[in-house]
Amino acid sequence: MTLSETLSAACGAPVDVYLTEGARGAVVICPGGGYEWRSPREAEPVARRFNTIGLHAFVLQYDCSSAPLGDRPLHTLSRAVAAVRTHCPDLPSGRVAVCGFSAGGHLAASLGVRWHDPSRFPAETDLAAHRPDLMILGYPVVTAGAYAHRGSFVNLAGPDPDAQALWSLETLVTPSAPPAFVWHTADDKSVPCQNSLLLVGALAAQGVSTEFHLYPHGVHGLSLATPEVDEPEKGRLADPHVAGWFDELTDWLNGFWPAPHVSK
Repeated sequence: MTLSETLSAACGAPVDVYLTEGARGAVVICPGGGYEWRSPREAEPVARRFNTIGLHAFVLQYDCSSAPLGDRPLHTLSRAVAAVRTHCPDLPSGRVAVCGFSAGGHLAASLGVRWHDPSRFPAETDLAAHRPDLMILGYPVVTAGAYAHRGSFVNLAGPDPDAQALWSLETLVTPSAPPAFVWHTADDKSVPCQNSLLLVGALAAQGVSTEFHLYPHGVHGLSLATPEVDEPEKGRLADPHVAGWFDELTDWLNGFWPAPHVSK
């Protein structure tokens, strides 16, 4: 089987594989889409950009059908991270990150804050194998409270506010969460920036290493904010300032996973 077929079989969902020579780590990418669909603008273009900085990239096509989804996407991501560790022996130990945008950011961060809780996963789960080593979150859905992207939580947990609250990530952070890189735009009307602010505040309160960038302007869903992911009909246009998030991310990543020419 190909690596894509092997990973897809292991995690129970399609995994698109983008490999690079001499990888210093890997990233499992969760595109956004309100837990209703998965945006291609936050999939292949992002994966190929990660390749340019020396990371194998794996786009997880997690299930968005038959809401409420409950634990299904979380368990799929859990299996995907563990499978990447098992089936990519060329990776340096301890170098598998998760990356997510919007609702995909909620999914990535859900594993980041819940990886150590055996009650959330099947009994046979190897918790250490599925722990993300780093989290990379773009305009993530976080809170089920006043600033919620309500559609994401309805698709995930159903209409009951109490059920939705169980997925409010700012209430679930512990010191066991991995280091995080988070970015958002202050103009985001779909997923207000307070989502990231609440998460970053919770991470800081628990002593989790975090870098956060809040850009003053930009609509929701900018992805890389480069011309290749323009979507003019939705106001998503290239923005060199916001696009700088990837350079900032690269500098941050170098501090954890040095490139061959980078010394700590």
